[in-house]
Amino acid sequence: MNKKVYKTLEYNKILDTLANHAASSEAKKRCLSIKPLTDIDKINYLLETTNDALNRIFRDSRISFVGVSNIHGSLKRIEIGGSLNTTELLKISSLLEVAKRAKSYSRNEANSDEDSLTPLFDSLEPLTNLSDEIKRCIIGENEIADEASSTLSSIRKKIRGMNDKIHAQLMTIMNNSTTRSYLQDAVVTMRDGRYCLPVKAEHKAHVPGMVHDQSSTGSTLFIEPMAVVNLNNDLKKLFIAEEDEINVILQKLSEEVLSYSVAISTDYKVLVELDFIFAKAHLAKDYNGTKPILNTNGYINILKGRHPLLDQKKVVPINIHIGSDYKQLIVTGPNTGGKTVSLKTVGLLTLMGQAGLLIPASDRSELAIFKEIYADIGDEQSIEQSLSTFSSHMTNIVEILKHADSESLVLFDELCAGTDPTEGAALAIAILHKLLQYGSTAMATTHYSELKVYALTSDNVENACCEFDVETLSPTYRLLIGIPGKSNAFAISSKLGLSNNIIDDARSRIGQQDEAFEDLLADLENSRKTIEKERIEIANYKREIKTLKDQLETKKESIDAKKQKIIRDANEEALRILQEAKSLADTTIRNFHKYGKGVAPMSQMERERTALRQKMNDSEKKLSNVKKKKAVNNNIPKNLHIGDKVKVLSMNIIGTVHTLPNSRGDLQVQMGILRSNVNVSDLVLVKEDSTTFASKPISNSKKHSSGAGKIKMSKSANVSSEINLIGMTTDEAIAILDKYLDDAYIAHLSSVRIVHGKGTGALRKAVQAYLKRQKYIKSYHLGEFGEGDAGVTIAEFD
Repeated sequence: MNKKVYKTLEYNKILDTLANHAASSEAKKRCLSIKPLTDIDKINYLLETTNDALNRIFRDSRISFVGVSNIHGSLKRIEIGGSLNTTELLKISSLLEVAKRAKSYSRNEANSDEDSLTPLFDSLEPLTNLSDEIKRCIIGENEIADEASSTLSSIRKKIRGMNDKIHAQLMTIMNNSTTRSYLQDAVVTMRDGRYCLPVKAEHKAHVPGMVHDQSSTGSTLFIEPMAVVNLNNDLKKLFIAEEDEINVILQKLSEEVLSYSVAISTDYKVLVELDFIFAKAHLAKDYNGTKPILNTNGYINILKGRHPLLDQKKVVPINIHIGSDYKQLIVTGPNTGGKTVSLKTVGLLTLMGQAGLLIPASDRSELAIFKEIYADIGDEQSIEQSLSTFSSHMTNIVEILKHADSESLVLFDELCAGTDPTEGAALAIAILHKLLQYGSTAMATTHYSELKVYALTSDNVENACCEFDVETLSPTYRLLIGIPGKSNAFAISSKLGLSNNIIDDARSRIGQQDEAFEDLLADLENSRKTIEKERIEIANYKREIKTLKDQLETKKESIDAKKQKIIRDANEEALRILQEAKSLADTTIRNFHKYGKGVAPMSQMERERTALRQKMNDSEKKLSNVKKKKAVNNNIPKNLHIGDKVKVLSMNIIGTVHTLPNSRGDLQVQMGILRSNVNVSDLVLVKEDSTTFASKPISNSKKHSSGAGKIKMSKSANVSSEINLIGMTTDEAIAILDKYLDDAYIAHLSSVRIVHGKGTGALRKAVQAYLKRQKYIKSYHLGEFGEGDAGVTIAEFD
């Protein structure tokens, strides 16, 4: 891509701002050298990593890469056998500290979700042990810790002792009153690493020793007294030993670094990459950037786009789309209305998107991938080349026309301005028409009315304008697509105080066609404002409807939830009632068998019956408090008689009428051993079969016996006179036989036939032993020939 467009669209300023967000020098270099790409997959990856970094920043604040230094030279030196100095080792330790921080940052709960940056963070090796060892041994760039090695600690201890001896010896010399008079000052100084005394030059002979230096005036000599020469020699040796030990320590640390050189080199590369990515993310955060959707079909759809170099609090967002329904956009309107800013915004955001930078626009904005972006914007006048503004622009346009194609974005600001308006307009139309033939996507600003007509009458070309408020004489900076702009020269001049007679004279000097066209534009502008107002009202109505719809949905969900709860509670209550009824039925049957055998007094049975009746009455009272929607009964019996067989609809149980209905239609119905109060509206008559005898009314004196008779007749109609026990164990058979004989006895059968088979005879013996113990069994015997022989026992009831 041509580099001239970077300066024209101020892309370089974006890179300068980006570099300020990077911490390492290598990342800063990368920021300044970003070039727009044309491979959509690579661009999407760059955008994804930047967007993921921005998400991490929003979740867990900032990550610092301060401390990342280029260590490739140091690693190269130790690879060829060299040793690192303290500064280089501290830089490596600092690098590993940054790697440790970055690793911890990625493991933070807020950043634990995997994204495109996860592999980079995972590849970091903090090498904490190595970093801690370097910091333990090296305190500063020029200082090694005493604890770096036991040898160094011992040497430094000796040095401190030797210093004390030398100072003591020199203090003894200085305390001598005679010697003190020879000294310039009573202080100990050091020259060339050896302790000396400042002696007056004229007393040089009185202080024997070695002269190491003199003052600038020559009046003072720095003499090492003979008494401390040997001590200074010993101290010098200790300093040499210390230096040697420090070299040994640095060599050991360098060897340890060498063993991890690959991991350290990887850490450096990864940290620079992360520094670079997070710098892009921080830049995006500054202007609230988003990830654009890319395409290769030349379609641009920027939603609420903002120029990134303008004050984000003041800049007016623009919506602009081009490349789908039309390939060229002609932007017109008054000066300072925002035409050039709109032009630059499209070009700059396209460059940023292809460079992998998030753009200052709303989500779902779309950008096209162009191989070349050309721009002719601003004052191109060249004094050196003796070119006028028009000539300079035309030179640039000629170059653009030589290279533009269907994969190019071309931007013109005031196309063919600076020359005769008639010729300039014709030339501008010809240039745009040629680009249309090339298939290039183009956007141009102009004041020429001819270009407005060209956009209105040409396919693949659309008008646009930057809105201007004539009342306040100020632009709104809103870009309106589909409407040509009006120059508003007369209106602006009138507002600024130009006399009406001059304005009227000017109006008379323009052609009727031009005036009509301007009036048409004014009408279009008024229509646009009306439509815009109605659109806003419609949008408000839509929002209100959506709010109401959401409220209804919420209410419906609440009702559905309550409904489900009621059904669930009802099912649970029904289950509880069924379980209670089953338990009550089981207890009643057991008691019935017990009372039937005569082992309990009738008074106890009556108490049980009264308790059961009380429980049923309580249940009826509860049910009476609950309003239920009943099915309409179209077969309400009219003339009921005691003993009639009826079906209780609410219980789905068949019973017999025990009492006649009262004035409210309430009566008692006998259902098996239970008797319940029901309403006649809950009953339907059941046709009698030949086995029942309740079709005629009976006297009140025989109510109870008739009821018992009904139960027995019902039993006799349903209980078989034979039971088959073949295949059962003796325990199973006796349990079933016990219940069967009770039912048969209640049904008033005279005898029953028990089939047990011949087999081993064990089941037969068990059956007959059981029959022998029953008081209501009058006799039993094996079946005769034709009745089943020894495989059947005939039992007769008493």
